[in-house]
Amino acid sequence: QGTADAIYQNFYTVEMENPDDVLILAGDHVYKMNYYKMIDFHRETNADVTIGVVEVNKDKASQLGVVEVDSMGRVIGFEEKPRLPKTIPSRPDKVFASMGIYVFKHDVLEEALFVDSRDSSSTHDFGRDILPWLLEKKYAVVSYNFIDENKKEAQYWRDIGTIDAYFEANMDLVQVDPLFNLYDREWPIRTYQEQYPPAKTVFAGEVITGRVGLALNSIISSGCIISGGKVQNSVLSPNVRINSYSEVYDSILMESVNVGRYAKIRRAIIDKDVNIPQGMVIGYDLNEDRKRFYVTDSGVVVVAKGTEIK
Repeated sequence: QGTADAIYQNFYTVEMENPDDVLILAGDHVYKMNYYKMIDFHRETNADVTIGVVEVNKDKASQLGVVEVDSMGRVIGFEEKPRLPKTIPSRPDKVFASMGIYVFKHDVLEEALFVDSRDSSSTHDFGRDILPWLLEKKYAVVSYNFIDENKKEAQYWRDIGTIDAYFEANMDLVQVDPLFNLYDREWPIRTYQEQYPPAKTVFAGEVITGRVGLALNSIISSGCIISGGKVQNSVLSPNVRINSYSEVYDSILMESVNVGRYAKIRRAIIDKDVNIPQGMVIGYDLNEDRKRFYVTDSGVVVVAKGTEIK
């Protein structure tokens, strides 16, 4: 069901540890943040609940949960995707968006989840149900302003809960000087990576025929082979093969995608284990693409995992 129900169903794992406080994170956001700073703030203010917030333009409020605060940073209201949002005091063009990051006192979280689980009218969502209930019951709810650890002038926080947002976040990464830096050695990526051979490009000597393995402004993962094709402004997951004379622009190719000769792909997300046949064209005629694939509001073509294309 909702986000609160997800925590409720797994609350036994919290009980096993019996912590004083519980940190809850959203899994569909991209940012760099030191959570210890937020936890310290939560404890220093003796809050029952602390909500991580980030400043965004007012015109984006209808896509986000908006937190209303007073001049002391205390939360006095919460609205999910409002059309007429409450703005930041003294800043009428900005709102505080919830980051989906919360620090709860253990006992407060337990009570809120238990009460919500018995409410048949609830959607069991933190934004729609839990937070409004806490405010109604006068719990001490405070906001914590996001401190970006990304070392860039512009603050970086992205909600990638939609396909279009996910696509744009990936396109951010292939810029010459991306706002979100994957190569910061002080922030290592802690994840499992399969042990594949290094990526390679081949057929560099056949410029006249156009059979040149070429990658520009792109992220190329291990195991990839660009065999006489061209890749630009794209993200290639492991074990992708780009065959001769094919072209891939502004796209995301998941693991083990094979792009056949003379194929052309533009503004697309190709999921795992898809074989793009020779000469296939994707992203150049959206009306045709809609007959076979899913096309987002912004015109990104999505080919589902394992799709067999004839």
